[in-house]
Amino acid sequence: MSHDPQSQYDQTVLDMIEHSPIGAVPNTPTYQDALQRLYAAHQVYAHADHKGGHVTARSLSQLPHFFAENIDAFAAGRIDALDVESNDSIFTRYVESLPAALRDKAETYRAVVAVRPPHHRAKSPAIHDPLHTICLVPGTGPHPGLPGNYLHGALLEMISDAASVAWAIHLHDCDDGAAMFDTPTLAEAVAALHQVLECAPFHLEELEALGFRLN
Repeated sequence: MSHDPQSQYDQTVLDMIEHSPIGAVPNTPTYQDALQRLYAAHQVYAHADHKGGHVTARSLSQLPHFFAENIDAFAAGRIDALDVESNDSIFTRYVESLPAALRDKAETYRAVVAVRPPHHRAKSPAIHDPLHTICLVPGTGPHPGLPGNYLHGALLEMISDAASVAWAIHLHDCDDGAAMFDTPTLAEAVAALHQVLECAPFHLEELEALGFRLN
């Protein structure tokens, strides 16, 4: 254990945040200095559910993440895209994991998160509909996440014509913060998705180390 007075004080602030129902910290210079250090170290994030509150990375690390449970079977060619767990099912699992008081607010994001975006293809109307499978993972961005402190995003199949298919992962906070990863193969995209899930919780800017670009 560190004997650095600042480290010990920062640990006290982490404990205080975790024991507060709204993640509150006194508004005094000493506490605010500790918060600045903890935010810079990505040990504390702005709380998505309590304005002015904070949430620790170590508490978010105990939360589940959500994605299609059979995405690996799809990547291995054992099932078709139509058999991949639906976005509604994934989103419902996320909502049901939340405290009851947050579920109604979370439901207001279903249409934004779980609905497949329209795909406009000018050249090849016969190509299959591209895969769009969502994920929700604990974390934050320039703005807080969804209820429960979740980032949301998707693994996307990007089709421009029959000979040009690529893959991407997009992650978003509750506003315009976003991180994106592009790759030519499904295997690489699924591997990147698993790596992201294993790294959670995180701030979107931390994903630059994994090859993501920020908006």
